Amino acid sequence: MDLAFLLFQKTIVMLIYLVIGCICYKTKLVTDAGNKSMTNIAIYVLTPAMILMSFRQEFSKKLFDGLLVTMGLSCIGFAIIIPLVYLLVRKKTLGGKDNPDCVVERFSSLYSNCGFMGIPLANELFGAEGVFYITAFHSVFTLLIWTHGVYLITGDKKNISIKKVITNPSVIATFLGIILFAVDYKPPVIVNSALSAMTTAVAPLAMIVAGVMIAQSDFKSIFTNKRIYWVALIRLVLFPVLLTIVLTGIFKLSGVSETVLLATLLGFSCPTATTGTMFAIRFDKNAKTAAQIFAFTTILSVITMPLIIYFQSLL
Repeated sequence: MDLAFLLFQKTIVMLIYLVIGCICYKTKLVTDAGNKSMTNIAIYVLTPAMILMSFRQEFSKKLFDGLLVTMGLSCIGFAIIIPLVYLLVRKKTLGGKDNPDCVVERFSSLYSNCGFMGIPLANELFGAEGVFYITAFHSVFTLLIWTHGVYLITGDKKNISIKKVITNPSVIATFLGIILFAVDYKPPVIVNSALSAMTTAVAPLAMIVAGVMIAQSDFKSIFTNKRIYWVALIRLVLFPVLLTIVLTGIFKLSGVSETVLLATLLGFSCPTATTGTMFAIRFDKNAKTAAQIFAFTTILSVITMPLIIYFQSLL
């Protein structure tokens, strides 16, 4: 319960950053162009810096085994929920009508905001060890969104970009970090100090960016769209609860630190990924629906994420 309450406190802090982002947009302190620039800084500079810092630990077999187990649990988790999403989110509604936003809803149900929200939260809850493990989850996530995720949205394998997976800054930082971890390299004090300072900026900037995106949503239509409630239930409750039960059982056979399991579940419990809105814009899908799902699940996650972690503690 202590960890769940701590997570609740941290998500409230995240919500405050979110509100600040909304205010910044409404008062025109931040423009769309400015938010795009901040997004680029968060993605290409600050998050990779945080990932690199998480690998600045003395090499140990325990940590390395935990990294492998995290990747394994992440792969198992996605292998479970990817087929399920096709059953839970159908091309036709219960009334028999066509669901034009089916692909957006499926993507939003599957993929979480494990980068912008999960990594900063793991840092706040578990420190460098938590980031160390959740980066493994994020690497699996990145591989999937640029392959399965792109195919899910477009229906065309030609749009799949392995190059974008390999050149993703967070993936590069992860592999570089693993190498530095394996050879037990410690960066100079000045470099270490700079990276540490950048790490503290990830959570505020990432959530302010998310707040700006939410400020552009039509809140009235969010709460009147029944489909959004269904997607939120899948993303925040059904999938996390199912994976908590399954992965906890598998984890008990691994013999590694419990932080591995908690970091993995944190990744699966986060609200809908910002990537969903970006992909919807890029591939001419309903970006309005994607943004509304992102906004709704982000707000509700303040309650659901701590409850998932508390549920896990009961197991």
